[in-house]
Order: sequence, then C-alpha cells, then structure tokens
Amino acid sequence: MSGPGLAPPVFVVDDDPDIRSSLTRALRMRGFAAEAFASAQAFLDGYDGRAACVVLDFGMPGMNGLELQALINREGFPLAVIFITGHGGVPESVQAMKGGAVDFLEKPFRQSVLVERIGAAWEVASARAVAEGRSRDVAARFERLTAREREIVDWIVAHPGTVSSKEVGRSLGISPRTVDHHRARILEKLEIRSVAELVDLARVLD
Repeated sequence: MSGPGLAPPVFVVDDDPDIRSSLTRALRMRGFAAEAFASAQAFLDGYDGRAACVVLDFGMPGMNGLELQALINREGFPLAVIFITGHGGVPESVQAMKGGAVDFLEKPFRQSVLVERIGAAWEVASARAVAEGRSRDVAARFERLTAREREIVDWIVAHPGTVSSKEVGRSLGISPRTVDHHRARILEKLEIRSVAELVDLARVLD
C-alpha cells in the first residue's frame, strides 16, 4: 500500500501500445505512479503485491480481462479493477461488475472521468489491503492452536448459544475441567478475552 506522500500505484493492462502510452503518461502527469503491461501474464509476472488500481482492457489475446479479474479475486490480491473496452456491451459490463469491478468504461472516454474513477478504486483497493492483512493476522493466530484446541473452537463457533464447558466436554468426550484448561489456552493464543470475540474472529476466516 502507498505510504504517506507516495503516489497511488495504477497498473494499466492493455495490448494496445498507444493506449498504454497515452494513459500512462496522462496518469503520471496527474500524480499517479502508473506502470503499463502489454498482457495479463506480463502484469502477473511483474505484480509485487501492492494495493493498487488496475485499469484493465476487457478484450486481450491470451488471458482476457475477465479471466484476470477472476484470478485477482481468487488470489485475494488487494486490487480494484476498472475495465476499459472498445467493444463492450451490457452483458460484458454486467459480468465485470458482478466480479467486483469498480467501473466499466467504453473507449473513447474522457481521461478526467477515468481519473475520477481511479480515486474511488484506490479507496476500494486500500480497504481490501486492510482486510487481507487482518485475515492473514487472524489465520496466523489460529495456526498456534493444537488439534484439540481447534476442535473446541470449531464446536463453539458452530454452537455459539451453548458454550458451557459441560456441554462442550459432553460433546467431545472430555471433562469440563479439561475444556476449561483448553479454553484458557485458546483465548491466550488468539489474543482475545471472550467467547464472543472468538466467534467474531473465526468469521474473519470464513
């Protein structure tokens, strides 16, 4: 993610060299840290994990824009996509927006409109980066648990209204005292103080 005073990164992915050149130049003049890629694969090879906006051509040879968007979503990259296209229609735009695209612009478009959309996309990308960082942190905490502790956590999350040690112990075939011991260790390892927090934390991983 860009730090204070750093220009927000924007990646232009388009197989048309004229589009890449003109957009990259215009975006840099407006204060963005713009980089251009001639294909989806070139972008993936050069992507370094930063939160950013991707200005993405809808129709490209090889991996097309929708396929790259699907991969971005699948991998959880902190990227917000704005599609640009010279021949898009309603079905294509609907598909792109369902995939989480911030906007779908048909060429030719005014660069001022794109810049405005990039501002909104950067907010989306930043939020995704924060959420992804939170998810990684929570996953790392859960990895500290033993198999038995994870079993207790899973039972509690599945039965949030019935979390007494007696009920948990009866279900798992262990004594309430053993459950109490495990619960104390679970809260310590997960850095939380209550079962309510435990349930909320587990939902982050869903």
